[in-house]
Amino acid sequence: MVWLVFALGIGLAVFVTSSTRTTVAGHDAEVRPTLDGWVTVRTGAVLPDLRVRTDHRLGVELTLGKTQVNSVEDLVDRYALLAADPDAQVARVRWAVRGLAGEAALRGGLAASVAIAFWALVGRSRRRELVHLGGSHHRWVAVGVAGALGASLVAWQPWRQPDPLFITAEDWQPLGEYAGPEVSIPKELADAEITSSSVTDATRRLLLSALDSYQHAQAFYDDAASAAADLSVRQPADGETVALLVSDRHDNIGMDRVARAIGDAAGATAVLDAGDDTSTGQAWETFSLDSLAATFKDLDRWVAVGNHDNGGFVRDYLKDHGWQVATRTVVDGPGGSTLLALDDPRSSGLGRWRDPVSGTVAESADEVAEIACASDVRVGTLLVHDANAGAEALRRGCVDLVVAGHVHVASDPSAVVGVGGTIGWTHTTGTAGGAAYAIAVGSKLRRAAAVSLITYADGRPAGVQIVTLETTGRFRVGDYTPLEYDAVRGPR
Repeated sequence: MVWLVFALGIGLAVFVTSSTRTTVAGHDAEVRPTLDGWVTVRTGAVLPDLRVRTDHRLGVELTLGKTQVNSVEDLVDRYALLAADPDAQVARVRWAVRGLAGEAALRGGLAASVAIAFWALVGRSRRRELVHLGGSHHRWVAVGVAGALGASLVAWQPWRQPDPLFITAEDWQPLGEYAGPEVSIPKELADAEITSSSVTDATRRLLLSALDSYQHAQAFYDDAASAAADLSVRQPADGETVALLVSDRHDNIGMDRVARAIGDAAGATAVLDAGDDTSTGQAWETFSLDSLAATFKDLDRWVAVGNHDNGGFVRDYLKDHGWQVATRTVVDGPGGSTLLALDDPRSSGLGRWRDPVSGTVAESADEVAEIACASDVRVGTLLVHDANAGAEALRRGCVDLVVAGHVHVASDPSAVVGVGGTIGWTHTTGTAGGAAYAIAVGSKLRRAAAVSLITYADGRPAGVQIVTLETTGRFRVGDYTPLEYDAVRGPR
């Protein structure tokens, strides 16, 4: 019991004074648990801080650090989109706080064990001698001073005192009161408060713009996901398997639930990702990968990273979250088929430039053709980011279907007659994030968003159907294109 009391007390003190760093909302962020019952977000110098009640005693303070963004307006749009679909970010903060709690419990238990061990090592006779060195009055004074000193160090923490010139006064104001009666506050933010002491007219306009973007984004993507459930897409027959093909999401997490709804409507049990899930491939875009991983976590998943994902982070992160990444070997694919995937060799950022990193697309095309044609089993699906990387394998007649993205515009499947009369197919899907160049974040689509539904039968691709969400919010369901093969076939 003594150990438990010590462990709980020390563990709690360590917990409320600890912090950790992670990535939240595209920022490097410091996460610190509190006992005030608020989630408080420190946004920096431009935007006001925000806090929302947690409905229990435990709270958390998030201090946002550096990020990458083209403008403050784009940053506000990102916040609005994340607020409309916050589950992945909430899960990340919970994971961080649970990690701190576990560390605090371990430290508290160890510290308490040391105290108990010291008590036992001193021994009963020696403790009696120490007790009788002074009178009862002196003993109780010593115990009181030691207890007060320990408590003051935990509560006061003189080593963490702020600079006296630092502005610490905060004037919290209900969000609805600040916004004014003409602005409709979402019910999720009814109890939210912001710091109003440093708010300028320009900042107020940004905040109101964020509220407007939040409501539009939530309504647009929620309505689209709801409508997708009722789409008249082809249903798989007995023995068929459907895979959802996505590409070029470019951080638009709002479209994830729409893509999943389309896949569910078609009975999809697998996902093929042709890459460019991010804009720069860096850790600040973890919010996009978290959303992708959470949305499709219960499906079979394959991915080939794109030129905007280059650098290793995206690939490693998705692999750690259960995605089968490109390995330059033929593996089992959807519906008993075979699959070969290859990452894009180029590296791109927020602009239109592309630098070769591990080779060129032409070199990749030759490499993947050699692998496919040397395989003991015929490759059913070649998953690449740029369809040009699969052109040589099709020309040699070594694959059934090449699927890709990259150009942000969907095209119907087209047949390619290879060496020996073998027929293969190539299909490029559109941007699943509705991206213009490398940017897709916003309260609405920047261009039409598209995904593809690939049907597998008898262990090979059997058909393709494109589903497009227009910028108006209306769907366009393409015709189902059956994939017919010549009688001359490669080795199975």
